[in-house]
Amino acid sequence: MSKKELNGLDVAEFIQNRQVVRVRTLKSSLHVVPKLAIVRTNTSPVMDVYLKLKQNYADVIGAELEVFHVSEDKAMAQIAELNERDDIHGIIVQLPLEKPSYTDDLLNAILSQKDVDGLATESQFDPATPTAILWLLSAYNIEPLGKNVLVVGQGRLVGAPLTKMLQCSGVDVTIADETTKDLKSLTLAADIIISATGQSRIITEDMVKLDAVVIDAGTASENGVVVGDVDDALRNRDDVIITPKRGGVGPLTVAALFENLLLASSKLSKD
Repeated sequence: MSKKELNGLDVAEFIQNRQVVRVRTLKSSLHVVPKLAIVRTNTSPVMDVYLKLKQNYADVIGAELEVFHVSEDKAMAQIAELNERDDIHGIIVQLPLEKPSYTDDLLNAILSQKDVDGLATESQFDPATPTAILWLLSAYNIEPLGKNVLVVGQGRLVGAPLTKMLQCSGVDVTIADETTKDLKSLTLAADIIISATGQSRIITEDMVKLDAVVIDAGTASENGVVVGDVDDALRNRDDVIITPKRGGVGPLTVAALFENLLLASSKLSKD
């Protein structure tokens, strides 16, 4: 493995081992088994991959996970029911929806103390993927303060909340979105590039300067295969610090989600 590869799997394993101990403590001291409910309306096979990752993670740390597969018109009622259940400590809606305009309504219907994805307006938790990105930078001693940080994509899941979190930490952030006319000039000037557009291979090898840090937080589907924002040729360069094609931000996002679940289950059990 290259020393310039940001391996999220290693960091996630460290966090996961700590969570195993915390789940045992919750079970023994509070007699609580942390349980995550996932409301799924999308039948895409790509969603199966994400759900399997979450289920495997829950199994390892000793948490419980239940998927509620409903149509979009019944999702609101399902969330209302889960809000009332004392055995459910965290609720997430598996995105994207077939009707994206319905997203805010569903997310904001989740009780703030159970919104472990951190996506509702009044959520008590930080969003999972932005948290994962900050964990990854910290784990590899990459300090964004004083650096030219570029966040590509301003979606509600990653780009927008990440930009806000970085700015709240005093980081000077440049943003790019679908209205940006000369993305290459911004990427070539950036010390740290975090891309979360969901547009496959939007960041190419000629768009990144020497010794830049590149974090690929984008996901798209090509013929049923999950791909990222970064072109494969960029990963062949040995003069950049970059997340791998597999095992970068993804594993840490799942770890961050379950970190929020453990916090929620602890707090709800004490209330």
